[in-house]
Amino acid sequence: MIDYKMLLDEAKAARGHAYAPFSGFTVGAALLTSEGKVFRGCNIESAVFSPSICAERVALSKAISEGEHDFIAIAIVGANAGEEPVDPCYPCGVCRQVLSEHVDLSSFEVIVEDKGEVRTVTLSELLPSAFVFEK
Repeated sequence: MIDYKMLLDEAKAARGHAYAPFSGFTVGAALLTSEGKVFRGCNIESAVFSPSICAERVALSKAISEGEHDFIAIAIVGANAGEEPVDPCYPCGVCRQVLSEHVDLSSFEVIVEDKGEVRTVTLSELLPSAFVFEK
């Protein structure tokens, strides 16, 4: 059973480290492994934008670089800097694709808050007909 509140709290804590001087939109993510480990990530912007990296991919990169490969959920929160997250913050298209290459699309849960209410959706619902490279 996934502790949604704990995972959202981890994402909120990660958001506090975001570097977003250009957009002003700070995002935090908390990626949960099947063993219960949590890897946090925050968005890190660059002045030329293309090398910027989203919170979800930071968390995934940290986990993979630590040898983890079995993920079951990710919580994501985002809002303008200095504001509390109110609206859901779903992963962008690039993050959806990258996540899809490392998780079970049909069971991996994406967790967000919507005006204080927990919302969950599977990655396959967010990315129908995903591009999958057969190995």
